Amino acid sequence: MSREFPPQTGDLISVAEIARPQGLRGEVIAALMTDFPERFARMRRAWAFRPGAEDVREVVIERARMHKGRVVLKLAGCDDMTSAEALRGVRLGIERDELTALPPDAYYDFDLVDCDVELPDGEIIGRVRRVDHYGAAPLLVVEAAAQPGREVLIPLAASICTTVNIERKRIVVDPPEGLMDL
Repeated sequence: MSREFPPQTGDLISVAEIARPQGLRGEVIAALMTDFPERFARMRRAWAFRPGAEDVREVVIERARMHKGRVVLKLAGCDDMTSAEALRGVRLGIERDELTALPPDAYYDFDLVDCDVELPDGEIIGRVRRVDHYGAAPLLVVEAAAQPGREVLIPLAASICTTVNIERKRIVVDPPEGLMDL
């Protein structure tokens, strides 16, 4: 991970956000922003940044442990409560090549955002704005091309999303009758 110039904040994938100090010796507790919290057991470095700022710096992770659904971290150079308090709101990020490999037909939400969604005949439905998780299948929230401002919810299910091409930012859907009218 060590390099001459740090990456841009927009190129980083957030895996945790520091919530507050934990104890008196410089540990911090962080909210998880990853589906793979086990990554912290092997992480030795991360990129630290504040959302909306351009300043990115590399931090060394001395130790990590899980605690009540969050991660407690000890970062090098952060040795007291005052130093830990200064890190409140800082995100820890990784680069794309450090992502956990997913099984076939599984996708990171951020890879689906901005994908064009179209019918098998090529008609453009719209563009994915976000992915919501409420029930059995994630929902693609698609801004309708024909009616800007209108959202169409499409379940991310193999029977509906027949082609997902992340590289081309394209999703072909074969929706059941009536789905597009909701």
